[in-house]
Amino acid sequence: MNILSHSLFMALRHLRQLARQPWWIAITLVQPIVWLVFYGQLFKRVVELPGFGTSSYISFVTPGIVIMSALFAGGWNGMGILFEMDLGVMDRFLVSPVSRVAIIAGRLIQMALVIVVQSLILLVLGFVTGARFEGGLTGMGVLLWSAILLAVPFGALSNAMALVLRRRESVIGASNFILLPLTFLSPVFMARDLMPPWIRSVSQFNPVNWSIECARASMSAHPDWMLILKQMCFLILFALASAWLAARAFRAYQRST
Repeated sequence: MNILSHSLFMALRHLRQLARQPWWIAITLVQPIVWLVFYGQLFKRVVELPGFGTSSYISFVTPGIVIMSALFAGGWNGMGILFEMDLGVMDRFLVSPVSRVAIIAGRLIQMALVIVVQSLILLVLGFVTGARFEGGLTGMGVLLWSAILLAVPFGALSNAMALVLRRRESVIGASNFILLPLTFLSPVFMARDLMPPWIRSVSQFNPVNWSIECARASMSAHPDWMLILKQMCFLILFALASAWLAARAFRAYQRST
């Protein structure tokens, strides 16, 4: 119970910090909305390509933007750790009775809550601009879980990088090097059947692809629940592996202080 209560306390602490930064909240919310509006309008005629598989690009791209936003939220989560390390806050946590697991878990819980709010705003905007989601509330629920199950492991890995590298420039460079290729090696913006064969092959091992396939399958009129379950299992295993790496990185940081 201590781990859970401490994690919730840390999550509330981070939420209070976020509430004191209205401009950051505005930017965090506006950026994915810009992606949705711009990409939705720029590529709306791409559905005319033979084999695309849908008649509405905004319906196609909205789940992709939700997943992409969650990916980047997770990938940049470690920056907060760096700020706390630079300010000496992390050292004060280490001499306090707070659970060591909660120091990382609290950040991930706060991030998940923000992702839920951001995703709901994107879904509403997508609906207003013409997207239709035949999967209903069940599909939306699976979409949110797909986004969280992608963001949490990347958030854990981002925190692990911050604890190991300990420099903002290095973490920023590593995050960009990882996140952008993963985005374009997945069907965020383009139907999988129209992607080059080598990208289709690589995407089978891409967690972003697993999450997007879960989201789009659940939002369809006839969800493929076996596919959704399989990809969810992959995401859970990825999350467990990422948590293990983050724990090792945190122990290494503790030994070095």
